[in-house]
Amino acid sequence: MQVPEERTLIVGVDLTSRSYSAPGAPDAEPDVEESLAELTTLAESAGARVLGSIIQARPTLDPATLIGSGKVGEIKTRVEADQIDTVIFDHELTPTQLRNLEHRLLAKILDRTQLILDIFARRARTAEGQLQVELAQLNYLLPRLAGRGTQMSRLGGGIGTRGPGETQLETDRRRIGRRIAKLKNELERVRATRGVQRSQRQAVPLSTVSLVGYTNAGKSTLFNRLTGAGVLADAKMFATLDPIVRQIRLPSQRRVLLSDTVGFIRNLPTTLVDAFRATLEEVTAAALLLHVVDIASPNAADQTTHVLRVLAEIGAETRPQILVLNKSDRLSEADRLHSLETLTHRLLGETARQNATQAALVSAATGSGIPQLLELIDQHLVLDPVARQRFRLPLGEGRALHLLHERAAVISQRYVEDYCEVLADTPKSIRDKLAEFAVPEPVIEPGARLT
Repeated sequence: MQVPEERTLIVGVDLTSRSYSAPGAPDAEPDVEESLAELTTLAESAGARVLGSIIQARPTLDPATLIGSGKVGEIKTRVEADQIDTVIFDHELTPTQLRNLEHRLLAKILDRTQLILDIFARRARTAEGQLQVELAQLNYLLPRLAGRGTQMSRLGGGIGTRGPGETQLETDRRRIGRRIAKLKNELERVRATRGVQRSQRQAVPLSTVSLVGYTNAGKSTLFNRLTGAGVLADAKMFATLDPIVRQIRLPSQRRVLLSDTVGFIRNLPTTLVDAFRATLEEVTAAALLLHVVDIASPNAADQTTHVLRVLAEIGAETRPQILVLNKSDRLSEADRLHSLETLTHRLLGETARQNATQAALVSAATGSGIPQLLELIDQHLVLDPVARQRFRLPLGEGRALHLLHERAAVISQRYVEDYCEVLADTPKSIRDKLAEFAVPEPVIEPGARLT
């Protein structure tokens, strides 16, 4: 049975005084309408039917209702006229603001954080992802128990009412506190398991490359293009939540592990950053980050800045990066004529160029630029370096010959008497394995051929 779409109204605040910096206040956004457009996309991803948006210009946020009593009255009229089910605010609401708005508007009230948490809860598929989302939801709910709707409202005055109400409230707090502690312990075990898995991977010379970027930048489509994994690639935000790791082969025939991570977003809730820290550790441990940017988006520069901010929060800002300018097929003809450096500077600004060593212009949808991106990855990975080596294999060493064809780039091969002579660009790990068959000789210039 299909759940009917909730009729939804979006509300934002344009702070006319940018000096406001109260704890929990959102970052100053250059364009409130842009932020509301993103919130609308998030709401639609959650299954809402957005009927409109309202912007309130204020010098500061109202501590009681966020937007002021006059605007609350206006929204109430709109709610009644359009039969609005849900009102979503583009700011995090305090418990007091949430209670007051519920009582005044008589509709379901959500803020940006609750909406993102709801989407994450819908999209989490693995046990780890579900644990992380539940922890974030409980951390958000705990300070909002008192006065949260009619279910958990504090009982009013009168004989025989106060005691049970206070007892129930404290019972709820203790129960949630115990659950949070249990979830943290389970996630610590997940972190320990990831640490063991990471150590095992490091014992094998396989580098890890992580895809990072703003949500809906095309990371999953690029992941599918590089690996053929068939990961869900949807235009909806946070279509892919749980991290996925696959092996890919580079032009040098080296194998690397490619991981797809959750997309970032402006004002990403702190509870989510903390809860997903175990997963995001994969990003901090990666040898190389592919920072995927929707280069055709008018907000590409702003989105890039927000991704860099989250990377700094999780301690991954020093990881080597390649800037992957995705969706090049959507660029205008004029933009395609620009050089890559000019295009990067014009559309993304100086910050992105300073944080990435090089850039690649690709289209994950069409495959354009993918070979050049793989070459760049090959050049940047220092683990298991490739060098040209000649091997002389006895004819009975079919396994060694297969290994060279499987894990190295064979340049030439010939049979002489009772052995096979092979020239190949070979990773160090394979050279070490086949050291007994290596031919000691001067360095062979690139492009050299056996005759």
